[in-house]
Amino acid sequence: MPSTTPTPTGELPAVDASRTAAAGATKVTPIIAVLVVSAFVMILNETLLSVALPALMEDLSITAVTAQWLSTGFLLTMAVVIPTTGFLMQRLSVRTVFTLAMSLFLVGTAIAVVAPSFPVLLGARVVQAAGTAMVLPLLMTTILALVPITARGLVMGLVGVVISAAPALGPSTSGFILEHWSWHYLFVMMLPIIVVSLVIGLLFMRNYTEPARVHLDVLSVVLSAIGFGGVVYALASISQIVEGTNRVLPLVVAAVGLLALAVFAARQIRMLARGQEPLLDLRPLKVRTFTVSVLVILMGFATMLGTVVALPLYMTGALGLSTLEVGLTLLPGAVASGMLGPLVGALYDRVGPRPIVVPGITLMAIVCWLSVVLLDADATRGVIIALNIPLGIGMAMVMTPLLALSLGALPRPLYGHGSAILNTLQQLAGALGTAVFIALLTLGAAVAAESGASAQIAQASGASWAFVFGGVITTAAIVLALTLKPNPAEVTSAA
Repeated sequence: MPSTTPTPTGELPAVDASRTAAAGATKVTPIIAVLVVSAFVMILNETLLSVALPALMEDLSITAVTAQWLSTGFLLTMAVVIPTTGFLMQRLSVRTVFTLAMSLFLVGTAIAVVAPSFPVLLGARVVQAAGTAMVLPLLMTTILALVPITARGLVMGLVGVVISAAPALGPSTSGFILEHWSWHYLFVMMLPIIVVSLVIGLLFMRNYTEPARVHLDVLSVVLSAIGFGGVVYALASISQIVEGTNRVLPLVVAAVGLLALAVFAARQIRMLARGQEPLLDLRPLKVRTFTVSVLVILMGFATMLGTVVALPLYMTGALGLSTLEVGLTLLPGAVASGMLGPLVGALYDRVGPRPIVVPGITLMAIVCWLSVVLLDADATRGVIIALNIPLGIGMAMVMTPLLALSLGALPRPLYGHGSAILNTLQQLAGALGTAVFIALLTLGAAVAAESGASAQIAQASGASWAFVFGGVITTAAIVLALTLKPNPAEVTSAA
């Protein structure tokens, strides 16, 4: 009998040849397809409200600061829940984790459809985020456990589409829906997709692990929630710190969050040294390939998400475009990123990471520096499209190979925790990129306005400030990308 005992991290263990052969053709493909579609909708949901905030402010009678909590609350929940996914995947069966995640997202979406007020809508977003936080690590660990190394890059290309293209599609989808219907239909659109995915998943999802009676370290959960939650809140409040409207609370929360994270990390290391199971095993960070790959992913993701949020503000404020025009302008870049993902994944299986990642992150850096110069008050939609398409292509060239490289560099027992670390840090990078881009855009616009510039010119000046940050971190990422090497297992398989 093959062993189905879960690994210490709760990731999906290796399956013997007979089970893999039997499941491969009939079960693995539908499982991964359902997880990819589900994750795509959930990540799309993260940025769906980026151009809908003005409509929400008017309909719900709330301020911009209050409306921003619809995004901040989502990120906070993700950052708190993701570190616990290793435990959940060990304590619960794979099928149960999938069902729980999809059900939470479905319930949150259904509540959002009929939300009559801001508190109800915020609560719905929190429930959605809890489900999203479970699906992403489940998707990655499923691929690592069930997909052969020789095909891993191609399948990770689909994940790259989810992570890079889905956020970019958010404003486009939102702009089209808001042009014709109310903001409630942003969530109506997701309901049938999630219902179908849940039904198909229940039909094909099989348990590749057996639940284990493992201990949940409650103190680690509390420290993780305070630490990651505090840092995300502080990052989301950067604009308030820069403007001086509310500096004390975010800085205090940041200090408490960083202290809690330090204590959390020390506790995880101490528990491991004592032979106890930590909530989040930090040993993946000792693997250089994993750490460098994750750093490059974070720099690219922060730039991409910051761009997705800042460009709509620039286009509406400086160029006077409608939400539909904004969405249509950003659509080609998202489509280019999505179409290229699987192709890049297949190429990665043949040539390795560096020949793809280095040109990709270089392309992103060039676009950011060109944006500093070209995105003025007279820029056309054609110029923005011409910049956004290579940005999307560059993101696909970075994300797809590095997802496979980073997690593939880990020993099998660390897949689950490596995925949790990557997904948690991505939320922090997304919060950082969004916050810094918006803060610099606001600060640059304020400085230009004080010197007598018109509102349109001031907004364009702020956009230039924001893209300087993107240029700096993507340029730094080039240096890191130059040190990447293929995983020995992948080189052996290719040979």
